[in-house]
Amino acid sequence: MSEKIVKVNGIDICSDSFGNPSNPAILLIMGATCSMVYWDEEFCQRLADTGRYVIRYDNRDVGRSVVYEPGSSNYTVMDMANDAAGLLDAYNIEQANIVGMSLGGMIAQVLATRHPQKVLTLTLIASSFFESDDNDRNLPPMDERILAFHANGATLDWSNEEEVANYLVSGSGILCGSKHKFDEKRAYKQVRLEIKRANNLLSMFNHSLLTGDDGYEGKAKNIMVPTLVIHGTEDTVLPIEHGLALAAEIPDASLLTLEGTGHEVHPDDWETIIKAISNHTLGGKA
Repeated sequence: MSEKIVKVNGIDICSDSFGNPSNPAILLIMGATCSMVYWDEEFCQRLADTGRYVIRYDNRDVGRSVVYEPGSSNYTVMDMANDAAGLLDAYNIEQANIVGMSLGGMIAQVLATRHPQKVLTLTLIASSFFESDDNDRNLPPMDERILAFHANGATLDWSNEEEVANYLVSGSGILCGSKHKFDEKRAYKQVRLEIKRANNLLSMFNHSLLTGDDGYEGKAKNIMVPTLVIHGTEDTVLPIEHGLALAAEIPDASLLTLEGTGHEVHPDDWETIIKAISNHTLGGKA
């Protein structure tokens, strides 16, 4: 890993990169409560091997980036989008192809509307809109079984690393679609690295305090960069209807559905996802 910490908008952001900096850039934005390690190193390298310069980073409150007191709300998704823009500046990258997973896809959409000059293409994986409370899309909610599982986190002994690792791995496991076998060994490797790197592991739950913004409701239709929506048919966090709605609302967006895939970037799908991103970003060269 070639991690480095840079000052972005007055805070510390930790990032990592793969490939040749002279190649077209891809910025990977991970979802809620997860640091950049969930963009698997092998996935990042394989994506870089297509002739791209791949950057992943820790959002606020995860990994080695700035963290705040657990239970506090100190920033918005707009701030997180500004962090992404600032990170590109720190790498001296004027324009990049943006790939966002889940909340990362919502951050990517805000980035494309706030800083359109920096965005060449968007790829939104297992994502949705960052909706205000009064939207009328009526998209299906998260599966109750996931909410029930994470409710148990309140009784966890967070000082017990083994107990925490088992909990986080189990949480990843329930997101796996029926087409795939959950790779427990890979998940434990990621989780142990997550625990080891975290400035304050419990701060990750501050992401759950992020709320929608009326100012961005309906803005997806204003995204004018080429957009690829990738969504699993068995996503229980953001059901497939979310991906379908994104593809319908963003002008000229294309849709790739992954049959039997859950809320995940599963190794079985890497070849398909990497090929799709590589093809999608062919025209997106700075």
